Amino acid sequence: MEREDADRPVPRGHGQQIKVDGEAEPVIVKLGAWVSNSKSRHDKLTADQFTALAKLGVDWAR
Repeated sequence: MEREDADRPVPRGHGQQIKVDGEAEPVIVKLGAWVSNSKSRHDKLTADQFTALAKLGVDWAR
């Protein structure tokens, strides 16, 4: 099964480990919570943020 796909929802509890410049250890980003919060608070996003999300393939940002 593919891990990345625009049609696959991100579970709210999902954390993604990423490497941040200047940090010795990877950082856990709470991706599931971010996606959920962004979607539920979409009325507070700027036009540029909507455009960026749409370019990433986020259906609800189109």
